[in-house]
Amino acid sequence: MSIEARIAELEAKDEIRELTARYCHAVVDGDANTIVTLFCQDGAFRMRKTGAEGREALAEFYKGLAGQTHKPFIQNHVIEFQSTTQATGRCSVEIRIVQDGVAYTAAGHYFDSYRLEDGKWRFAERRYNSYHYVPLAEGWTK
Repeated sequence: MSIEARIAELEAKDEIRELTARYCHAVVDGDANTIVTLFCQDGAFRMRKTGAEGREALAEFYKGLAGQTHKPFIQNHVIEFQSTTQATGRCSVEIRIVQDGVAYTAAGHYFDSYRLEDGKWRFAERRYNSYHYVPLAEGWTK
């Protein structure tokens, strides 16, 4: 691989990592409009039996979360490129949530597909796989 190609891949990886960070910040801020712009036009979010596909459906889905107290923390990115315009990735996520006055802890992985669209890396698909979602007082081992 040429030095130019290696630099381009490193720049793309950094942009993708920032994409996931922007997602976290927008979730914390309850900013559904920003979240939707991080997805491709035909992008999808999937979690268990729920989710949304396409920006209009994503906007409705994330507006339902706006104002909730989700605090996601993402780390441990692994990003692999299929081409110069498509990549996949996996990252760990821990989430702190307050629901009906009760603090919860949640953790899992995002399995992502990314695509270069309009000159920016965006989520083609974001799939959340949960490991646990329990009241903090009960601990994560439940």
